[in-house]
Amino acid sequence: MNNTDSLQGFSEPLAKAIAFIWQEAELLDRKDYANWSALWSEDGHYVVPIDPDATDFAAQLNYAYDDARMRKLRIERLTSGFAMSAADASATVRTVSRFVPVHLSAGLVEVNSAQILVGYKRQAHTMFVANLTHRIRFGAEGPRLEQKVVRLINSTDALNALGFLL
Repeated sequence: MNNTDSLQGFSEPLAKAIAFIWQEAELLDRKDYANWSALWSEDGHYVVPIDPDATDFAAQLNYAYDDARMRKLRIERLTSGFAMSAADASATVRTVSRFVPVHLSAGLVEVNSAQILVGYKRQAHTMFVANLTHRIRFGAEGPRLEQKVVRLINSTDALNALGFLL
C-alpha cells in the first residue's frame, strides 16, 4: 500500500509531505536516529527556538539550532549511553496533525502542523506540545528536510532537559 493512499483529497505535493512528516515522527519514536539523520539535506537546520516569534534563528538564543555537524553530535550523545538522558531515555509517542500548507510546488513544500508528544520515563508522563514547520525539498534522491522548526507552546518557561529529539 502506498503511504499516501490514506491522503486522498490532498494535492500530491502536500500528501507526499504529510507522509514524509509521519515517517519522520515514527523514526523519532523508534529512536532510529541513523535513518532520521538520512532524511536531512546537508545544509538543513533543526531548530527549537526559545522566542515563540523568532524568525532569524541564527541571531537568537535557541534550545537547538543544529546544522549537519550539530545533529550528528546530538545523535552521538543520545546513542552513546554515556549521557544520563541517553542511558535512561524516555519512550515517546507523537501525533502530528493539522497540516496547513505554506508553500507548495513540485520541488519544495513547506507545511505548518501541530505536534503532541508524550514521553514516558520512570512511571511518569510528560507532554510537549508544539507548532511545527517542515521545509522539505523533493529531488532526485527523494525528499530531504531543509528545515524543521519546533515551536514549543511553553518555550519561554523553564524546561527540563530533553533526552530525545522533538
